[in-house]
Amino acid sequence: MASKVALLNRITYYIVNRKGKQMRPMFVFLVAKMLNNGEISERTYRGASVIELIHTATLVHDDVVDDSNRRRGFFSVNALWKNKIAVLIGDYLLSKGLLLSIDNNDFDLLKIISVAVREMSEGELLQIEKARQLDITEEVYYDIIRQKTATLIAACCSLGAASVKPNSSEVDTMRKFGELIGMAFQIKDDLFDYGEQKIGKPTGIDIKEQKMTLPLIYTINNASKKDRAWLINSVKNHNKDKNRVKEVIAFVKANGGLEYAVKKMKSFQNEALALLSNYPDSPYKASLQLMVDYVIDRKK
Repeated sequence: MASKVALLNRITYYIVNRKGKQMRPMFVFLVAKMLNNGEISERTYRGASVIELIHTATLVHDDVVDDSNRRRGFFSVNALWKNKIAVLIGDYLLSKGLLLSIDNNDFDLLKIISVAVREMSEGELLQIEKARQLDITEEVYYDIIRQKTATLIAACCSLGAASVKPNSSEVDTMRKFGELIGMAFQIKDDLFDYGEQKIGKPTGIDIKEQKMTLPLIYTINNASKKDRAWLINSVKNHNKDKNRVKEVIAFVKANGGLEYAVKKMKSFQNEALALLSNYPDSPYKASLQLMVDYVIDRKK
């Protein structure tokens, strides 16, 4: 990430020192090791690096889009250096990731990543488009989270496979595995919006931003005509009213929205674990199983 520009180095140093769980590169390494008897190649390291660079680029851009001042408990890049610089930093990280693949002729890995970036952009835009009408069905919601969140974890797992077994059927199987984890991961994120604990973002923020999450979609689609109108009106016109948001959260909880979302999340988790069951036991497979469980059980 080093550059001749001092400002750039200062900012990238700030980002690297506040890195998150680095869950995505972990998926790259564990999948590669599971498929290749514990052996990984230079390509695996490059694949994991590209994923982390591009993931970080999307987070920097997301904070600008969401006008967010905090990231992982610290100030976001845009809070410290303003939007213009944050957008340029995101662009720089993205190009560093893509060049890492091109310079090493990892064109198959580059394709996996580029498709993921395209789908993430489409998913975000689809969510924004649908938030204006609040007419999201469960199917549309799955389309949004498949593109917005699951596609990057799917890319991690298929990258891990492609780094050690290029052009094999494993690349597609592991992509599906990652997608299922990503779906469960996003539903877990949705559930945090209704929780009590401090997770780095305040409760009710999704409602405030008019993001239609699974507990809310289920509740709206199963409410009486009167309650549905009240819910939609609350999200559309009263989303800045703290008391109204609290009432919406209470209504969703009282009408089975959370239980339904948990059931769906566990169903994606079980599908992912079923795909893993086809592989021989190894420490890497066991770690992947733990990662799948962690996605469901994490506290933030």
